[in-house]
Amino acid sequence: MSAPMTVFRGLLTPLKTSRYCSFAIINETKRCYCYNGKVRALVYAEYGDPVKVMKLSETDLAPLESNSVKIKMLASPINPSDINTIQGIYPIKPQLPCVGGFEGVGEVTEVGGQVTEVKPGDRVIPAVGTLGTWRSHLVCPVNHVMSVPLDTPPLIAATLKVNNCTAFRMLADFVELQPGDSVIQNAANSGAGQAVIQIAAARGLKTINIVRDRPNLDGLISHLQDLGATAVVTEESLRGHDANILKEMPKPKLALNAVGGKSAIITLVKALDDCGTVVTYGGMSKQPVMVPTGSLIFNDLKFVGYWMTRWHDRNAGSEEAKRMITQICQWGVSGQLRAPQHRLVPLSDYASAFEAAQQPYTSQKQILTFEE
Repeated sequence: MSAPMTVFRGLLTPLKTSRYCSFAIINETKRCYCYNGKVRALVYAEYGDPVKVMKLSETDLAPLESNSVKIKMLASPINPSDINTIQGIYPIKPQLPCVGGFEGVGEVTEVGGQVTEVKPGDRVIPAVGTLGTWRSHLVCPVNHVMSVPLDTPPLIAATLKVNNCTAFRMLADFVELQPGDSVIQNAANSGAGQAVIQIAAARGLKTINIVRDRPNLDGLISHLQDLGATAVVTEESLRGHDANILKEMPKPKLALNAVGGKSAIITLVKALDDCGTVVTYGGMSKQPVMVPTGSLIFNDLKFVGYWMTRWHDRNAGSEEAKRMITQICQWGVSGQLRAPQHRLVPLSDYASAFEAAQQPYTSQKQILTFEE
């Protein structure tokens, strides 16, 4: 039997801590595409708690057709949207049973006779929302994936389509921001929040980042500042000893809301400049967005929603989509954009990954790996 194939070059992997204090390096062995002919996949046949309904299954790999590609998956994260889909509360409802996973990165191992877009050795990410990335190998039509530059860090590519693209578009599409402008966001420790911090910093924007009070708050603040956060506060501190931050920085023109509820919205509204925009892209509190009437009348604030999936569907294959992917990859190569705090989890240990992903106060992304 051939040696296990490991494809990450010099990938730094945190051990059992959410802080990047100590690392283990996954070494690359000889690239090899041999396996036992079976695909290991995380499949669910009913909606419910991911720990209970997800099953690790072995199936045969679909035959390679003339317009299809064979892919060995390298890494795939567990996002809140994945969990909500498995729970049956997300707008996307795949036909069951199905393989989970909205995003990830894989390596092309074989192409059909009519395929010219990619070649063996290329790295690819999903171009559709329901590819099912939590599996060791897959065969799909070539137009269901898109290539990324080979020098893109693997974990940037693996987490590109959801959080990084969400952050990119929210900073680009709602307010015309110039270097020196400021943005305020809640849920700043989330995957999207960490991406907002870094992309904003790369563009010369200042960020005010709200997180919940928690154990080891100082450690979280230090990490977000290391990513480029201008200020990291809690709702309570922003009303108290950190209130001067709002006077020392330009008033934000853009507020990003992933929490909802009365308290979170009022905190953003009070900080926002007149004619500013509040973009809601998540609802972690499971409470409605409650808009103060005065902010609409007297402050002329705009409140809009955003769903990255809709943008991908409407702009698939467009020049703007290609420009966005290219820019995000370039930031990853330059080090201006890093993968979120994470834990690499072998596919066989999926239950612990789902348990960890659903813990309160988590800032650590669970990323599934597929070594043989």
